[in-house]
Amino acid sequence: MPTVKMTSHLYRFFPGLEGSAITVPAGSVAEVLQAVNQLAPGFTDYILDERGALRRHVYLSVDDTIVVDRKTLSDRVSEHGVVYIFQALSGG
Repeated sequence: MPTVKMTSHLYRFFPGLEGSAITVPAGSVAEVLQAVNQLAPGFTDYILDERGALRRHVYLSVDDTIVVDRKTLSDRVSEHGVVYIFQALSGG
């Protein structure tokens, strides 16, 4: 099963995910994120916009490749893949 890793600040909003290995069924990135949302309700609301696309400052990679399809999240995550979720820092 793929593993999902994320920046530590996301655990502040989803403390139930902290300290545990997050594993979900393989599939598209959209399916992986929905599986994480099943573990931590509200997760997709935080990282996806109202159309289901990645929010502007959220970045996601599968293994070492940044996800290009930010709108439909169709990139495939293999059975042994690792999904990394992180946010760009902005501000002045």
